Amino acid sequence: MLFHRQWGDGESIVAIHGLFGSIENLGMITRLLKDEYAVYAIDLPNHGRSPPIVKVSLSFMAEAVIEWMDTTALEKAHFLGHSLGGKVAMEIALRYPSRVDKLIVADIAPVDYPRRHDDVFAAFQAVDLENISGRNDVDKAMQNHVAEASTRSFLLKNLQKNAGGWQWRVNLEGLYKDYEHYIAGNTTEEPAFAKPVLFIKGEHSNYILPEHRELTLALFPKASIKVIHDTKHWLHAEKPDIFTGMVKRFLAD
Repeated sequence: MLFHRQWGDGESIVAIHGLFGSIENLGMITRLLKDEYAVYAIDLPNHGRSPPIVKVSLSFMAEAVIEWMDTTALEKAHFLGHSLGGKVAMEIALRYPSRVDKLIVADIAPVDYPRRHDDVFAAFQAVDLENISGRNDVDKAMQNHVAEASTRSFLLKNLQKNAGGWQWRVNLEGLYKDYEHYIAGNTTEEPAFAKPVLFIKGEHSNYILPEHRELTLALFPKASIKVIHDTKHWLHAEKPDIFTGMVKRFLAD
């Protein structure tokens, strides 16, 4: 079963993190929402504290979330997903529309993406976990592959130490093997999702582009888009108050 945490009361929101992430990555957003909503943050398969899975696809992850909802007795909810989490949330909306009220998708589109994480996988592989003394060693080992300090800091959230030594919380082997499924486009075999959808884009991010508009509206005809200025792909972390304000206004309409 997927690992989750829950805060607050009210209408339910399921928050889903992005690739290489965990429930902590949307922590600021959940804290800003929990006074008005019951917020459920989950770890996707092969991420965080959820179990490793041999083979994963968007449809499999959508099914895993629905099974978790059944176990949690959560009949339906609003969904908020960032990046990969947005793709999973869109897949749920398309395949299981009765379980979704409103949908918020942060900086991702329902399209096929080219490979863009090979440097991240290389950074992970550059770390010799058996010969490190702490996070500074890992950060140095990653620098040749990932220059941006904020990205390395995000990746380092996966590092943990237990009785057996240092290890990654994320299932790197599984993610690498099934990477093509994570960046695949959402299903076009199901009817369009007829409920309101809000796409939130980082102004300087290239994950949502004008050429994605046609397919996005075909799958989500009631979609609208908001742009947070002076942000990149991590828009929710860069400007959490603005991001949360957009979410609250959308859900209140």
